[in-house]
Amino acid sequence: MTPRPLPRRVRVASLSALGAIVGGTAIADTASFLDPLGPIAEFQRVELIWAAIMIFVAIAPVFVGVPWIMWRYRRSNRNAGYAPGWGHDNRLEAVMWGVPVVIIIALGIWLTQATFRIDPYRKIDIEMARSFDFDLSGPPVAVETVGLDWKWLHLYPEEGIATVGGMVIPVDRPVSMRLTTDTVMQSYMAPGLAGQIYAMPGMVTELNFIADRVGRSISGNTQYNGPGFARQRAQVISVPGDEYLLWLAEARNAPPLDDAAYARLAKSGTLDDARAEFDRPGEGPLIFSLPDDRLFTRIVARYTSGEAVAHENQPGSPFYDAETARLPDLPAAMAAHGHHAPVPDGGICTAPEPYSVANLEDLAE
Repeated sequence: MTPRPLPRRVRVASLSALGAIVGGTAIADTASFLDPLGPIAEFQRVELIWAAIMIFVAIAPVFVGVPWIMWRYRRSNRNAGYAPGWGHDNRLEAVMWGVPVVIIIALGIWLTQATFRIDPYRKIDIEMARSFDFDLSGPPVAVETVGLDWKWLHLYPEEGIATVGGMVIPVDRPVSMRLTTDTVMQSYMAPGLAGQIYAMPGMVTELNFIADRVGRSISGNTQYNGPGFARQRAQVISVPGDEYLLWLAEARNAPPLDDAAYARLAKSGTLDDARAEFDRPGEGPLIFSLPDDRLFTRIVARYTSGEAVAHENQPGSPFYDAETARLPDLPAAMAAHGHHAPVPDGGICTAPEPYSVANLEDLAE
């Protein structure tokens, strides 16, 4: 259904908010978990600091002992003891081996517990908010992220929009992100908000995070994937809830990301190349409306048919043809169930869902 144009006053307010969001007015930049934008990155920063302190306990004697030994046993010091037959001391051996072993055991137990607390698959709920002492102002924002060469595509299936090269999220609302790629294996990381997570074609991984203040982080791909790797960066902008709603209202009036548009977007190229492809110059994220809320599912399904993807249909291939490449259709039964993103069976990359690509044929029957 084609959205109706917004009233002029609302459009003006939306454009103003959109300009402020994209332009970065009064928004602090942050690209590291050392200056976190949310509690997950804050927790990681604290863990790093304490881990560094504990590890320094093991290496501190080296920094202290080496200069002391060099000074005490210098050639001009005639008072230093000379013991050519010395070769072993039980007490010294116990300290040299005992302290590192205790540190490793302590770090192992402590960091294992911390890893479970901020498991990227763990949904952010009231219990977690109380544990980490942060606020929740609304339900999670569902974002489906697709890695392309060399740009990130973010789909908001519940909101009917898509962005390329950046995403906007509301403060104090969790973000439940599902990731895949339509090319080679990639690795998503927004260090100001959360840790790193891999994404692979035909599989789905998850990442959950939340921003507790207004700001801007920079996400990137930490897995080398070709000549445009260094430019595969995307802004993650957190804004107040009312500005987020204005941004959504305006974004829904953007040009649609239909099958033909996605085929063009999937061509290898950076965000600037995508802007040139669609003749949409400017700065900030490239925004589309999203007519098909199952686009993510269809991208995953491209690799789960049991047959090799033809070169001309494979994004990233030198033979890729955007004029003929199309995504597969989903079985009618799955569409009737309203399922957006099936997760194929595949070990640690499998997340619990009511349906998976493995049982598409059963659903179709």
